Amino acid sequence: MTINRVQLSGQILSVQPIRYTPAGIPVTEASLGHHSEQQEAGLKRQVTCEVSVKALGNLAHQLAAAQTGTCLTATGFLATKSLKSRQLILHLESIEFQET
Repeated sequence: MTINRVQLSGQILSVQPIRYTPAGIPVTEASLGHHSEQQEAGLKRQVTCEVSVKALGNLAHQLAAAQTGTCLTATGFLATKSLKSRQLILHLESIEFQET
């Protein structure tokens, strides 16, 4: 199985300053808060979660420039946070900022 695709809307809770990889690529991480109502087994369920996201390159600059509280839709893939961590993080491939 090779599918690894996530799309999530939410609000920026925090953004770290841009840093650079040894290769000079800009990178930043942020925390995205999500709240929605979903259907599960025919019942409505309130879903609230906080997801860590990571952006590289031009997306890192876009994310770092966004204000806390900004709403967006994030699309990307899941990977572990590092080689030594099993914690998942959403690596962004696109960001669509929402009008408030």
